[in-house]
Amino acid sequence: MFYKKQKIGGKWYPRSFTAGTYDTEDVAERLSEMSTVSKGDTYAVLMGLGEVLGSMMELGNSVKLDGLGTFYLVGNANGQGVDTPEEVSPEQFRKVTVAFIPEYSRAQNHRVEKRTIVPGKVEWTEMNGTLKK
Repeated sequence: MFYKKQKIGGKWYPRSFTAGTYDTEDVAERLSEMSTVSKGDTYAVLMGLGEVLGSMMELGNSVKLDGLGTFYLVGNANGQGVDTPEEVSPEQFRKVTVAFIPEYSRAQNHRVEKRTIVPGKVEWTEMNGTLKK
């Protein structure tokens, strides 16, 4: 993982950022290496995943994928308040986003022990230069 130094309001903070992007083909390649499924078949499934998740969430459901986590839709009506409960309507939603909760397990003391897609140990590397806001 990478970070740069950023000054905000007179204080300095680390700001994380990504060094690049893996695409669907990269993920299909890696998954095919881990399984008996071809890269092409894996790619085809990944290409359809967004449409399938969207249609399931559109029905008001969340979608839990074992080993990955749970996806669900969230309506955002920020700044669109009304004066009475009778005026509340779906037209107040200005944006719909997808929320995601990584799959996790708990230890015997009920504390979160592991999140499947969050690495257990992250090594931070400083990139030269600073970001100013």
